[in-house]
Amino acid sequence: MRRALFGSIESAVPERVASQPESVPSVIFSRPGAPTDKKKATKPFRPRIKVTLHVSNEYEGRMFELIHEADTLSTLLAEQQAIKAARKKYRYVEVVSGTPM
Repeated sequence: MRRALFGSIESAVPERVASQPESVPSVIFSRPGAPTDKKKATKPFRPRIKVTLHVSNEYEGRMFELIHEADTLSTLLAEQQAIKAARKKYRYVEVVSGTPM
């Protein structure tokens, strides 16, 4: 079966043919040029929205301004995240503005 697939053993060994010696190309060494400036990797664009809040623990008491930065394109979602974060510390929260940075 091996002979049927691959042929006889004698035909599997190729005969060497005398060939002319190949000429070796001459190697040229050169000095490297001036180092090139590497391009700085650009940071990926991150949409950010700055939400300003007025917060307090007293009703109609002294209000503090709190700024929250959210990584989202949606102003509504940014305001909701800011309110959720502010409610952990303050009882009364009022959204003043939400602007893209």
